[in-house]
Amino acid sequence: MLLIVLLKIYHKNDRIKSMKLLDVKKFILKYIFKKKYYRTGKCNECGRCCENIYVNHGKKGFIKTEEEFEKLKLLNSFYRSLTCTGQDEIGLLFKCNNLDTVTRKCKNHLFRPPICRNYPMEEIFKMGGILSQNCGYELKPIDSFEDILKKVSK
Repeated sequence: MLLIVLLKIYHKNDRIKSMKLLDVKKFILKYIFKKKYYRTGKCNECGRCCENIYVNHGKKGFIKTEEEFEKLKLLNSFYRSLTCTGQDEIGLLFKCNNLDTVTRKCKNHLFRPPICRNYPMEEIFKMGGILSQNCGYELKPIDSFEDILKKVSK
């Protein structure tokens, strides 16, 4: 469905037709999906992203109490695979029970939920977070600093 919409946009817009493939990708990410970063790299299978997880539940924000978390577990089976490990000023911290502590690999890799498949998401940066040290992924800005500087200086 999404591909059909993108193809229609492509065929109707002469500006997009004249763009290089990388520019089309940037255009789609920036103007259709409203993203500011794109992901590069690959997973190093260190398992650090499966620990110290915050749960951000839409408009309610980060889960701050055990009661809120218990309600979420009833709504989505993914939350049942998390264990609360602590709390800080942002909210509760969790670890995923599917992380094998010896191999540091996911026990449920083929059937992992979208939050895991799409890691890392730009929301990490919006929260002020960073990727773990030696993470194979990198989030790069869609617009380079030079591009933004040119726009601002005009």
